[in-house]
Amino acid sequence: MKQTTNTILMIRPVNFRMNEETAVNNFFQEEIDLKNAEINEKATLEFDAFVEKLKAVGVNVIVENDDKALNTPDSVFPNNWVSFHENGDVAMYPMFAENRRRERREAIFLRLEKEGFKIKDIIDYTSAEEEGYFLEGTGSILLDRVNSIAYCALSPRADEELFIEFCEDFEYTPVVFTANQTVDGKRLPIYHTNVMMCLAETFAVICLETIDNKKERKQVVSNLEKTGKKVITITEKQMHQFAGNMLQVRGQDDALYLVMSQAAHDSLSKSQKDLIEAHCPILSSALTTIETCGGGSARCMMAEVFLPKA
Repeated sequence: MKQTTNTILMIRPVNFRMNEETAVNNFFQEEIDLKNAEINEKATLEFDAFVEKLKAVGVNVIVENDDKALNTPDSVFPNNWVSFHENGDVAMYPMFAENRRRERREAIFLRLEKEGFKIKDIIDYTSAEEEGYFLEGTGSILLDRVNSIAYCALSPRADEELFIEFCEDFEYTPVVFTANQTVDGKRLPIYHTNVMMCLAETFAVICLETIDNKKERKQVVSNLEKTGKKVITITEKQMHQFAGNMLQVRGQDDALYLVMSQAAHDSLSKSQKDLIEAHCPILSSALTTIETCGGGSARCMMAEVFLPKA
């Protein structure tokens, strides 16, 4: 099994804006005093520049345009509704926001098959939405693919039973914990695991101070260390600049890069950057509009494709 891939699926936005349905528990979202059309225009420019940076280092980026008729403000974050696995399986996930459920499109699968990828089976968890249970893909689940360990911070968008079901289906050992952030003086669950934690091949970037329960924190660190990962910690303040929302990808000649936003990069100290760069170079891109309105960053925009070639 591989931890990283050279192929990334990204969805170019056409209706990007502040999603009122997700703002109830995504405390990273903020209002911008711009018309929606202007917000989408800025987001599209950020998206295109980001794609060019990835392609420039040899990442195979498959860009699929969003469908304007679907009115999906968060479609730029495809990793929440789908994941693609090395054995040819595809998982489809139950989404908290109703307007995000429209992001799930067969056209995406047809495009990947057209690009030469083989889809063997689709494991569909979406019926859980009817019961009010959610598990938002690799936003909720962080996969250590090599060691078959899955990490999940529970939240209104990450149900424990569904997570366990996923782990049984895909043969992962579950590591469950709660990660909180301070909102108006209260400790509230962070909506997605991938904003406080990133798993790379030889290291992990994690905001340990969000895991208030000492036993759970110890368990997470122990799992990371026993699988040989160097633990690089970030602060809650840095997490709010999306310093946890990173993804390691493969470029030309299998070179590894840690991809993040400009805001995430700028929030890191020199020593943190040095620790990361001891493992691989950093690639960053400005995603201010997408981060501010969408409450997600670089990692959320990239759906990794591990499918076998047909």
